[in-house]
Amino acid sequence: MADELFPEPDRVEGAPHPRETRTLYGQQKAEAAFLDAFNSGRLHHGWLITGPKGVGKATLAWHIARFLLATPMDQGGGLFGEPAKPDSLAIPEDHPVEHRIQALSEPGLFLLRRGPNEKGDKLANEILVREVRKLKNFFGLSAADGGRRVVIVDAADEMNVSAANALLKVLEEPPANTTLLLVCHQPSRLLPTIRSRCRELRLSPLAPDDMAAALQQAGVTDIPNPEALAELSAGSVGEALRLLNLNGLDIYQDLIGLYDTLPRLDRSRALALAEAATARGAETRLDLLFSLNELLMARLARTGAIGAPPEREAARGEAALLQRLSPTPRKGRDWADLAQEIGARSRHGRAVNLDPAALILDTVFKIQKTAAA
Repeated sequence: MADELFPEPDRVEGAPHPRETRTLYGQQKAEAAFLDAFNSGRLHHGWLITGPKGVGKATLAWHIARFLLATPMDQGGGLFGEPAKPDSLAIPEDHPVEHRIQALSEPGLFLLRRGPNEKGDKLANEILVREVRKLKNFFGLSAADGGRRVVIVDAADEMNVSAANALLKVLEEPPANTTLLLVCHQPSRLLPTIRSRCRELRLSPLAPDDMAAALQQAGVTDIPNPEALAELSAGSVGEALRLLNLNGLDIYQDLIGLYDTLPRLDRSRALALAEAATARGAETRLDLLFSLNELLMARLARTGAIGAPPEREAARGEAALLQRLSPTPRKGRDWADLAQEIGARSRHGRAVNLDPAALILDTVFKIQKTAAA
C-alpha cells in the first residue's frame, strides 16, 4: 500500500474514499452479474471492472471485497439445509470485516495502488513493479488460514510495463481462493493477455437521480441542477464533484452565452472569459474550460449528425444554440473536425507553456470562424 505520509492516490478530492462508500447507485446490473457467478459456483479469479471515471468502479470493487471476505467458504448444506443464496453484496455495518477494511487492517485484502516514487519524496505517476512484488509476501502470510484472499488493483491502467507483466504472472497462476479485482478506466492501455484472463464487469454512466443520490452520499447537500450536472459529467460522480468545486455549471453557461453571440462574437465577453481562466492559481479552472469547450464541440457535432440536440439541456438556451450552429450533418462534421483540432492544440499549448489567454482567444476565434462558414 502507499506510504501513509502521502495522500491516498485512489481518493477523489472532496469525496469519501470508495471503501467508505456504503451504497453503490445505478450499477445493479454489474452487481447482479457478479452475484450470479458467485451463486452458480462459477466465480472467476480475475475481474476487470471497467467504465468511465467516477461511476463507481472502485466502490463496486470494495463492496465485492467485503462480501467475499465476510462470506464463509463452505456454502454447502448443513443441519438445517443449504443456506439461502445471497441477493446483495451488502454486509452488516458492525461486521468485523467491515471494521478491519475501514482501518486497512484486513489480512485477507491487499490494495495495489501507486506508492512513493524512486526518491520517496512524492507519489509515483504510475504503479511500479515493486508494488506488485509485495503480493508475494501477502500470499505467503495469508496462506495459513485457508480463507479467501482478495486483491484490489486501483487503477490497473496506471501500471507500467514491468508491473503489468508481474501481475500477469499472478493472473496466469492465481493462488487458491484468490480473487483479483482490477479497476480500469481505459482497458485499451492494458496488456491484451491481462484482459483475456479476466471477466469484465462494465459500469454505466449514472442517470440524474442516481447522480444526485451519489453526490448526497458524498456530502454534497446543494445540487443546483442535477440533470445539467449529469449531462456535463457524462454520469460520472468524480467529474460532477470537479464541476461543482470549480463552478463548472456557471462556466458552461458563460460559454453558451458567449457563443450565442456568434457569428459576430462579443469580444469583451471573450476577453473576460480568458482573463478569468488565466488568473493566478486558476490552472484547474483553465483545464476545466478547455474540457467544457471540447464537450460543447462534441454536442454540436452530435446535433448536426442526428438532426436534433441532446434530450437534456446542459445550460439554459443550449438546445437552440446547438440547432442554430449545427443544422446539418455537414456542419456536424465541421464541428467534429474542429473539436479534434482544438483538443490537440490546447494539449500542445499547455505542454509548451503557451500564454493561456492567447490560447483561449485562439480557440474562441476558431469557433467563430467555423460558426460563420
